[in-house]
Amino acid sequence: MAVTDEAIEKIKGMIVSGALRPGDRLPKESALAAELGLSRNSLREAVRALSLIRILDVRQGDGTYVTSLDPQLLLEAVSFVVDFHRDDTVLEFLAVRRILEPAATALAASRIGADQLDALSARLDALGADPSVEELVAADLEFHRSIVRSAGNSVLCALLDGLSGPTTRARIWRGLTQEGAVGRTLREHRAILGALRDRDAEAARSWATVHIASVEQWLRATL
Repeated sequence: MAVTDEAIEKIKGMIVSGALRPGDRLPKESALAAELGLSRNSLREAVRALSLIRILDVRQGDGTYVTSLDPQLLLEAVSFVVDFHRDDTVLEFLAVRRILEPAATALAASRIGADQLDALSARLDALGADPSVEELVAADLEFHRSIVRSAGNSVLCALLDGLSGPTTRARIWRGLTQEGAVGRTLREHRAILGALRDRDAEAARSWATVHIASVEQWLRATL
């Protein structure tokens, strides 16, 4: 194991064991290096690496702290990696979204509030019957984000938020080139919303699957 990797594992061990908790300040560099049996250089590299993935927060002139370790904060690293996708991997992102998002939509059926449903319905009404593709895609992203957030699972929400970026261009492309795509998207949104109002988890899951799979199938045929 490389020296820096060993240092990372030792700091991680302190966090996992509870010796360091969310919000705690790390001991001074010299003291921590001595405690862990590390050189100050390897400790410094480990701290730099852990700060990049949001486990540690280095505050100039103040010290280094363990972050909140909130899943949404830590999973920002997923979004960073996703940003490097190639066009030929968009189908893979859509496939993962098709697996996860229907489950989140089914969860939301029993948890989403009536006021949230009314807000989603009002946004759909405000779009009208013939929005621009850009308006529709922006509304589509927010529609799904709101539903997933209502599922009450921060890990699932963060994962799906990270996966939504690579599929945005495919959604715009479909809206511009596939006849009837805008109307179909609006109808599927209404169907998902109706299932949520009925508190029908399986119908919500099914409509979310149909909705995402339609983009996936179109893209597969186009490519």
